[in-house]
Amino acid sequence: MNHAEQRVWMIQQLLDEDLNYKGYTIPNDTNEQKDMLRALMNVREPKPISQEFLDIQDEYLKEENNSVKITDVNDLTPTKNDDRLYLWQGDITALRISAITNPANDRMCGCFQPLHFCADNIIHSKSGIQLRGECFRIMKKQGHPEPTGQAKITPAYNLPCDYILHTVGPIVQGPLTKKHEDLLASCYKSCLDLADKNGVTEIAFCCISTGVFMFPNQRAAEIAVETVRKWLNETGSEMKIVFNVFKDLDFKIYEKLLNG
Repeated sequence: MNHAEQRVWMIQQLLDEDLNYKGYTIPNDTNEQKDMLRALMNVREPKPISQEFLDIQDEYLKEENNSVKITDVNDLTPTKNDDRLYLWQGDITALRISAITNPANDRMCGCFQPLHFCADNIIHSKSGIQLRGECFRIMKKQGHPEPTGQAKITPAYNLPCDYILHTVGPIVQGPLTKKHEDLLASCYKSCLDLADKNGVTEIAFCCISTGVFMFPNQRAAEIAVETVRKWLNETGSEMKIVFNVFKDLDFKIYEKLLNG
C-alpha cells in the first residue's frame, strides 16, 4: 500500500471495529481523510488491535511526522547564562530529543475530544494508539487517577523523541494560590527526577498548566525556570533542559528570564 492507501485502510479498520460507525463513508479529500483518521484515534478507547494495524499505522505516522521539519536538540543554541538551558519556539512533537513533556489530565490516557488542539491530543495523535494503551496499562495498575504534580514515563513510539513524560498540572480557578505554585513546581521536579532515573539526557518542557488550565503565563514561567535551576544546582546534573514555547507571549517571558 502507498501512503494514501494506508490512510484509507486504517480508517476503514477503525470504522469496522465499532457498530456505531456503520454507514459512515470515507471522504475523498486528503485533508478530510486525515481529520477523520485522527478523530477516530482520538475517541477510541484503549483496547487490543491487530499487529497488522500497528505496523501500517507506524509506517504511516513516521512518514507523516517526517514530512515536517524536525529540529534536533543538538542544533539549538544554549542560553548565555547556562549552557544546560535552552529556549526554543516550535512544535514539541517535531523535536528530536531524549524526552518531551505532555501536559496530561488525571485520566492520563490522552484527550478524547476529536481534533482538539491541546498538546495532549496532538502528542497522542502523532505518537500512535499504542501510547493510549500504555498509559491505560500504567493507570490500571495504579488504580486511581493521577495526582497533580507527579509524573509518568512512556516510550514515544512514532515521535522523533525517545520518551514522553506525562504530568498533570494544577488547574487555576479563581485567584492563584501558594498551593497552585507548589503543585506546578512539583510537576517540573517530578519530571526531572523521573527523567534522571531513566537515563534521559535531554528534556523539553512545554508551558505546563498555562492555556486551558489557566495558570498565569508569567508566574508559570518563573516557577519553571526557578525549579529547573534549583534542581540542576542541587543534583549537579548536566541534563539539557529545553523550555519549549509555542506562543510569542511565552517566548518573550522566557527570553527575559533566561537571557535577561
